[in-house]
Amino acid sequence: MRKLSQKTLYSGNWIKLNEITYEGKSHEQLKWESIERTNTTNTVVIIGKMVPSNRYILIKQYRPAIDNYIIGFPAGLVEKGSLPENALRELKEETGYTGRVKSVGISLYSNAALLTDRIRVVKVEIDENLEENKNPKQNLEAAEDIEVIALKKEELKHFFLKEQANGTAIAMGPWYVFFGMEGI
Repeated sequence: MRKLSQKTLYSGNWIKLNEITYEGKSHEQLKWESIERTNTTNTVVIIGKMVPSNRYILIKQYRPAIDNYIIGFPAGLVEKGSLPENALRELKEETGYTGRVKSVGISLYSNAALLTDRIRVVKVEIDENLEENKNPKQNLEAAEDIEVIALKKEELKHFFLKEQANGTAIAMGPWYVFFGMEGI
């Protein structure tokens, strides 16, 4: 199987809808549609852990595509600079916290059937005793509405289930990071 051609069906400010023609296993020509970002296909997801309290940072953010608030990890697009720099920038913008990168994960795909985005997970330690982390100030864009949540791991399952019962969406990432297959 291999891609033969690709054409853009729609291109907007942030995404493109592409039609891909590819060769199937029996050498037949098949069609597929995919979505691609116009500015970057690299995304960073930040797992922030506060020390010494061992609380994890989550965000609750409105997302127009689902017309709902969703609880997930801070995340954003990789722009200029290194991946760790982008992770710390997104953490600061969305939560107000500063941190120190502890590790950077491998390149992953969240939905390769539809999206071309590559995702890297970055673990960040947030020293809550630092002066700048005592009263963090978000630097949100006008189109963003983000609430910062800090909870210990043992509080998360009950919190997720309560929020979902109240109509809030839960992102795949936090559920699987903290509960993996045990959550099924």
